[in-house]
Order: sequence, then structure tokens, then C-alpha cells
Amino acid sequence: MNAVDLMGGLATGLVGGFTSGLLGVTPGGGLVVFGVLLLGAEQHVAQGLSLIAQIPPTSATGIKRYWDGGSRVPLPLLLWLGLGFVVGGAVGALIANWAAASVLQWAYVVYLLLLDALLLRRSSGKDRSEAAKSAADPPGAALLLVGCAAGVSSGFLGIGGGLATVVGLSAVLGMAQHRAQMISLALTLVPTTIPAAWVYWDHDALPSWPILAVVIVGLAVGTDLGARLATRVSAARLRIMLIGFVSLMALCMALKAMR
Repeated sequence: MNAVDLMGGLATGLVGGFTSGLLGVTPGGGLVVFGVLLLGAEQHVAQGLSLIAQIPPTSATGIKRYWDGGSRVPLPLLLWLGLGFVVGGAVGALIANWAAASVLQWAYVVYLLLLDALLLRRSSGKDRSEAAKSAADPPGAALLLVGCAAGVSSGFLGIGGGLATVVGLSAVLGMAQHRAQMISLALTLVPTTIPAAWVYWDHDALPSWPILAVVIVGLAVGTDLGARLATRVSAARLRIMLIGFVSLMALCMALKAMR
């Protein structure tokens, strides 16, 4: 443990938090990529770091920015998503700990490319107005399926499931972009990653506590900064930024997997 490792952990938290607040994707995806690249962590350890760092309510400041911007989240909607997330997360984590690091890396790349395809499909279609998309909430069964898909991706890839939540709500269920992003962040206030994080803990796939601490500090600061910017950006631009972010992560992980 040295100052370079701590600075790398802080940078990881700041970047993960900023992208989380800006794009509503929860910090998992960014934490996995930057944990692997900046800290040089083994894939399982980077995923364990991502999951356990999401247990503290680091997204609270970002949620407040979305709330002040007019976005709201009904409690029943969160309950349906959270239920699916908890079940899917535990299943995904159990599968992940039987998989080789190279398999996880390439699965992560394929997953990101699939999300990119869904986002591009949504962007190429005709958008309804933000008011129309916010008029009615999706049925509970659809929310449960989105939560399960996000949970499996969270546990298997250690990415928090925020990307899958945002894409599922906005690109698949047609929810307004800002609202989908706030819901994704709000879901992180419920410690849904605990079952998956415990599985990684049980398999000793975690970094040291000092690194976890500085990552969490970085997350809290970065999420607030990202959410401040997000409330000033249009939904169309946020979708373009999200596509770019997902594509960049896929490229970074593909390059890492080919080494």
C-alpha cells in the first residue's frame, strides 16, 4: 500500500462517481474499468471493489440534484426493480466466481456492445415527448424483469447494474431519460449489492480497506459534480454521451482482454 495506490483509488472513485451522476449509470461500470486500468487490479477484485463501494449511499447528493431538477421516483417502482435486482445479483455473483477472468472481461465487452445497440436503436427512433413518457409507469412485471437483468449483470460483471437499469427503462420501456437516470441512482440507495458483494467477500476478491475508503470518498464527490452537469444537459445529448461512454468502456476492456 502506497500513496500511488491511494491516489489511483481516489481517481477511480471520482471518475466512477462523475459518470454515475452525469449518466445515472451507478458507479459500477466505471469502477470496474478504472479499477482494472488504474489500480492494476485482477478482474474479480475490481468487480468486488465495484460492488462493495456501492453499499454506502454515495449517490444521495446526485439524487438531490435530479430531484431539484423536477425528476421524481414512486416508491412501488423502486420496490419492483429492487426485488428483481437482489435476486439477479446473487445469481450473477455465484456464476461469476466460477468463471475465469478472461471470460468475465469478454462477457463485459459483449454486454456493453448489446447495451450500445439498444441505445442506438432508441436514438434512431422517434422520441415521444418527455411529458408523455413520464405520464404512466411501466407495469410491475416489466420492472421486475429489468431489475433481474440489471441484478444479473451486476453480480456477474460487478458493474452495479445501473447501465442495464437506465437502458432497460429508457430504451426498452420508453421512460424519459432524466427520470430513468434518477431511478437508477435512487436504486443505489437501497443496498441491493450486498448479496453479490458478500459472495466476492467470501471468495477474498476485494482490495484493501484504505483503497475502498478513498474510492467511496471519490464516489460521493464525483456523483455530485456529475449530477450538477446532467441537470443542465438535454435528454438527447445525455443519450449521445451515454452511448459514447459505453463504447469507450467496451474498447478499454477489449484492449485489456487482448493482452
